[in-house]
Amino acid sequence: MPWLLREDEVLATLEVAEDRRSRRKGLLGRDGVEGALLLTKARSVHTLGMRFPIDVAFCDADLRVLRVTTMPRHRIGRPCLKARCVIEAEAGAFAHWELRPGDRLEVKA
Repeated sequence: MPWLLREDEVLATLEVAEDRRSRRKGLLGRDGVEGALLLTKARSVHTLGMRFPIDVAFCDADLRVLRVTTMPRHRIGRPCLKARCVIEAEAGAFAHWELRPGDRLEVKA
C-alpha cells in the first residue's frame, strides 16, 4: 500500500482511486478510513450518504495543497477549479498532520 508523505514525513497510508468506478464510490459505505484516500482527476467531492465527516485537500498536478476544508455529512462541496486531485481523510486528521495550503505532498509505494 502506498504512503502519503510531506517532506519525507509519513503522514498516512494511502488508497488510490484512479478509475471512474473507485472514484465514484470513494468513502461511501464505510464507517471510517485508515489513513487517506487519493481521488485522481477530481475537482470536487460530496458527502451525500456518508457515515462520517471528512477532511478534504484539493491539490494541483504536483500534489501541492491548494485548499483544505472539513465537510460534514450530507453536503455537496464547492469545486476547486485549479485542483487535479483530492485527498480525503477522517475529519480531524489534517489538524493532526498539520496539513496546510502550500504543503507539497508525495506518494511513495
